[in-house]
Amino acid sequence: MLENLLVPLDGSALALAALPAAASVAQATGARITLLHVIERKAPQQVHHERHLREAAEAEAYLQEIAERCLPAGVRAERHVHAAGVDDVAAGIVQHIEELRPDLIIMCTHGHHHLRQWVFGSVAEQVVAMGTMPVLLIPPKDKLECESFGSRKMLVPLDGEAAHEQGLPLVAELAKACGASVHLMTVVATVGSLRGVRAATASMLPGTMTAMLEIEQENAGRYLEGLRERFDRLGVSVECSVRRGKRVQTILEAAGETKADMIVLSTHGKKGTKAFWSASVGPRVAQKARAPVLLVPIR
Repeated sequence: MLENLLVPLDGSALALAALPAAASVAQATGARITLLHVIERKAPQQVHHERHLREAAEAEAYLQEIAERCLPAGVRAERHVHAAGVDDVAAGIVQHIEELRPDLIIMCTHGHHHLRQWVFGSVAEQVVAMGTMPVLLIPPKDKLECESFGSRKMLVPLDGEAAHEQGLPLVAELAKACGASVHLMTVVATVGSLRGVRAATASMLPGTMTAMLEIEQENAGRYLEGLRERFDRLGVSVECSVRRGKRVQTILEAAGETKADMIVLSTHGKKGTKAFWSASVGPRVAQKARAPVLLVPIR
């Protein structure tokens, strides 16, 4: 059950892109919002070409002003400033997970050139790869401050593994609270999109591999129908589809075609955060998606 939404803010207008989503989820679920700022030791004068928050009192005033200006009346908001300067802001945010105990972290991807890579390579990478807390990543829009946010269609890619269904309770909760429909999908490879051992097998036995992939497609359809029944019992509207192709590309195409305003993926760290961030489907989708991406850790 969602009770506390953590929104890290660094003082930039880009970071405010996370607030409409936080406000929408808070209104729908009754959760409170905790605005967090971590003071950086020896911080630069500016961040993203804007004034950097370098003092605790200044940061506290900023968070209060943002809560009053960008959050709707009735949304409960708390503020937390980590006043002791830290060298690694990303690690500072991660350390506050245990202290503040949020149920969901909502943050902007800061999607401009090297800044996007900085956030993905630092804050989001560490938080998600720790595997402790769902993270909703919001891409910035042209209008940066206080835009509206709606969740009407949630795209949920699955691969048939039970472990990757751990995000479904959260999907159901959000869908019911927001009045959203859910589109469950599975991606089955084509012969041309296979890699590694399966690609080698396909080159030697193309007919056999084609037949195997067709069986996978049929099994995937039955798997999704079984999940549909679970959502039906909860009163959540669900559509299902099995698509063929490369996973990341196909998920992004499906998001556009279904007009999804949220993509939900379960994910987990692999052999350290760098390997995880480069190899895992969830972060790769988040780097390219135009819609918000909710990454749910696999426990």
